[in-house]
Amino acid sequence: MRILRLEEIENPELKEIYEEIVKRFGDGILRSELIAGNKLHLHVEKGFLRKVSSHIFDELGAFYCTTAGVDERPLGGGFRAYHIFSIDEKNLFIVVSAEASPSLPRLPSIANDVQGANWAEREVRDLLGIEFDGHPDPRRLVLPDDWPEGVYPLRKDFRYDLKEVPRVKKQYPMRRPEAEEYVMPIGPYHPALHEPEYFRLYVRGGRVVDAEYRGFGVFRGVEKVAEGRLTYTQIPFIAERICGICGFTHSSCYCEAIEEASGIEIPERAQYIRTIMLELERIESHLLWVGVACHLLGFDTGFMHCWRIREGVMDLCELISGNRKTYGMNLVGGVRRDITEKGREKALEYLAKMRKELREISEVVSGMSELTARIKDVGILSKADARKLSVVGPTARGSGLKRDVRVDHPYFAYGKVSFKIPVYSEGDVWARLMVRVEELFSSADIIEQALEGIPSGDLMAERIEIPVGVRGLGVTEAPRGENIHFLITGAENKIYRWKVRAPTYNNLPSVPIMLKDESLADAPIIIASIDPCFSCTDRMVIVDEKTGEERVLGAEEILRLARRGEIR
Repeated sequence: MRILRLEEIENPELKEIYEEIVKRFGDGILRSELIAGNKLHLHVEKGFLRKVSSHIFDELGAFYCTTAGVDERPLGGGFRAYHIFSIDEKNLFIVVSAEASPSLPRLPSIANDVQGANWAEREVRDLLGIEFDGHPDPRRLVLPDDWPEGVYPLRKDFRYDLKEVPRVKKQYPMRRPEAEEYVMPIGPYHPALHEPEYFRLYVRGGRVVDAEYRGFGVFRGVEKVAEGRLTYTQIPFIAERICGICGFTHSSCYCEAIEEASGIEIPERAQYIRTIMLELERIESHLLWVGVACHLLGFDTGFMHCWRIREGVMDLCELISGNRKTYGMNLVGGVRRDITEKGREKALEYLAKMRKELREISEVVSGMSELTARIKDVGILSKADARKLSVVGPTARGSGLKRDVRVDHPYFAYGKVSFKIPVYSEGDVWARLMVRVEELFSSADIIEQALEGIPSGDLMAERIEIPVGVRGLGVTEAPRGENIHFLITGAENKIYRWKVRAPTYNNLPSVPIMLKDESLADAPIIIASIDPCFSCTDRMVIVDEKTGEERVLGAEEILRLARRGEIR
């Protein structure tokens, strides 16, 4: 066990924070270390876990990022939960971890003090079996209803290639409607929504009085597959498949975590290329969403124009990477493909054309009274609630929180370009729309500066050595908000633990707040306003109108009923 000395910390702001924490909670700190120059890791006695986390969140003004659960029994320990916080205005991260017994893993919950940790602790309980004492909502989150107790997929003794587990009969508890309320299910498949999801709305007099969300119908197990069979250089390609729209930001985030943990210096040209591709991805993602939003609001002309402009962006991506999506460019240590002079000239030419077209469509969208009447003062998320839940991306910036990883924690070439971060205080659907519209122009600014200033040089680092047992933390600003990749390196050229947290994970818990007291007719655009990204689902809930009983259908039964024409 070793405690960092103050003189070992070069960052003056981190040194000041560390000194204060040691002064207040010194008896509870078992070990401390620097993950990098601006990332502090505190191993605490579990009785201090809640106090230290609350101090960081409330008194230091940090935002909650995620919680990573790790099975450290093969390393000679027990189970460990890593709570990750960011202090944006100081470009700092603090990781607070505590160990649970290998035989009876229990830790105190921090979710009563840090509301954003609610889902993450439930996920860790589902996948690793750590019980969080005092958790405000101890229902399952990730595992299906019929998953047996005592079987935990992310434990190291659970085989990644296990074909099936025994099933049990169990019902996920959702609240029953009160007097004069009726339940309106949205999903898992709904014509007004562009991905499968299940929201249960409680409606009275045409207004939503409460809402619940049940997701994770299909949990793909990307982390388990990566830990079980993939090498370090294979993971960027599966990371890029985490999201069908924003995959490059995930592979970049993973590479950043590995490179930082291992001290790998990637060439400057590769940093610029990653930045350019990330911003092209942001533009095509935002254009897709603005188009879908126009469609949901009945403005299909706007939908078609946004997608027409998007086609040119995807053509640019194909010119540079060889692919319109899923570019396959990232490797640990750099990138696989260069931007040619032809590609550079084409990109600058298209950006000039795109700016003109974007300005025209944005003026139409923001100036249509029929459209703005549907989204102004609708689906409000206050700044206080956004802060409590630590929402990210346009959802945060639409509620008055100036949070953007590209500026708060600059990476790749973002520290060498200047751009505007749009922030709106209204917290409604209109604000979230306008943030994305303005970000389209900011992204064009970044790409132009990067293309003008891109240096010559190599694409890959000369030395790529990944030591065993080091921790890394990668952070990128995806179109939907902050991505977090936490990892621990392992032996035999494989990762020991890889935890991924996409931005929708932090934003989805805010949707029930946005829906409350709103018209049922506005529910689809409110849900869509966070630009949600869901894993596909193969389950649905059937409610018997007479008895109120609920039943979950699996994929086989859904197909059988569909073939018989009983459901459509």
